[in-house]
Formats: sequence, C-alpha cells, structure tokens
Amino acid sequence: MSEAGASVLLEAREVTVRFGGLVAVDGVSAAFRTGELVGIIGPNGAGKTTFFNAISGVTEPTSGRLLAAGRDLTGAGPHRFAARGLARTFQTPRVFADLSVQANIEFGLKFAGRRRRKWIFWGDEVGVPWALRDAAGILRLVGLSEQAGLRAGDVTPSQQRLLEIGMALSTRPRVLLLDEVAAGLTEAEVVAMARLIRRLRDELDLTVVWIEHAVKILVRHVERVIVLHQGRKIADGPPREVVRDPQVIEAYLGDEMSEDETVETPDALPTGGRA
Repeated sequence: MSEAGASVLLEAREVTVRFGGLVAVDGVSAAFRTGELVGIIGPNGAGKTTFFNAISGVTEPTSGRLLAAGRDLTGAGPHRFAARGLARTFQTPRVFADLSVQANIEFGLKFAGRRRRKWIFWGDEVGVPWALRDAAGILRLVGLSEQAGLRAGDVTPSQQRLLEIGMALSTRPRVLLLDEVAAGLTEAEVVAMARLIRRLRDELDLTVVWIEHAVKILVRHVERVIVLHQGRKIADGPPREVVRDPQVIEAYLGDEMSEDETVETPDALPTGGRA
C-alpha cells in the first residue's frame, strides 16, 4: 500500500512529556500508517519508552495531541487506546506466571479481544483474521503450540516474549507496539523474532512500531526509522537515509557500525516490504 493511499492509524502531534523539571519527550510528532513497519531508536535516556507510554495511553502527555484511528484520545487511559485497535508489549514481559500459556491467551480473548458477531448471538466475529479467532490459532502464529499446557512462569524468557506478543494479538489490534522484544535474546532468537514480526505485519496487515536499543538489529529489519535524542525527534525516514544523517551520526551512531553493515538486509528475510 502506498503512503498516499494508507490511512493513519496512530498519530502524535507535538507530544511533550515532563516529569517535574525533566523533559522526557520534547514536542515529538509522528504518524503511523496502515501496514507500516517502523523502528524507533535512540541512546539510553532518549525518551523512547516514555514516548511509547504516551502513545499507548500509559502516560498522559503534558502537552500535544494523540489520535488513534482518527479519534482524539489525548489524556485517555490504555483501555481506550486498546479499544481503538492498539496493543503493546513491555521491556520486561508481563504474563500471568501461574496460568498456563494457553490460559494467558484465553484471558486476552475473553476480556480484551471481544468483537461483535455477524449475528447477535452467533456467527463469525466481524473483522477478525482467521489466525486470531481462538487461542490455538494465536499460539500457532507465535510458535508456542507445544508449550500451550505449560505454566507461563516455567517457559524460557524468549518464549515469554513470544507469549506477550500472543497476548497482545489476542486483543485483535491494528497497531502493535513492541518495546525491546529482542533484549536478552541470542543472535538466532533475534533473527527468528525479526522474521516473526515481519510475518505478523504481512499476514495480519498490522502496523508495527518497534523500539530497540540495538541499532544493528532494528535497522536491518524495518522500512522506516525514527531517531530520538534527548527527547526530540532528529530523524524520520528509510534506514539508508537515516544512517547517513549527520545529526544521527553525531548524536548516536558514531563509529558503532559502518553504513553497509547497518542497512544490509539478511538473506533469510524478505526485502522490499511496503512503501
């Protein structure tokens, strides 16, 4: 889908978040369109997670506006954003450790993912992809079918990250916000995670916004990059352009990587994506 033909599902307009005298996010504007795969990078303290908290309703902006699917939700709570099709994960996976993996997904389906049915009491849920119709389908999608009966607290950290993504999908979102889902994973697990993120975007027609502190990981796998520095947005564009930006190099990248290494797409991942 071309940018001109894609609708804006989530938009921040001059969003500022202050904590006392600290300005954590400083007048950041960004629009996320249908089917985009966007990465947000920046050094520690750049305001990435605070910005995520603002655009998901977790933290109320000090000023600015937030719109989800065209509706002004500035100051609304996370449940209002979820009702407009937004779901997110956190840096530390938030799962119900004492419940089974499948029960975690079923919880989301029961309490957050309900949709009206084609007819009053029965029939298919309106607008829900087949892969998200039940817990079994969601577990297959994220690769946790074999762990369905295990206690969520007993699966590996990487599987808990997958479970949290599955729980987010159980709300049947249109926009998925991922906060450092590659943190603590092995190199092989990171590649598998990147493949999954791309596949979820493609198969479910999701808009995905992915924060990652590890620059090399993220810029290889997204189609657009936003760079935050000291709470401000200093770049927003295709990875090849962003890594050449003098402001980005000075503020963040430096000698951490060469340009060719940064933007190369692994052979195992599809290229091109959506414009």
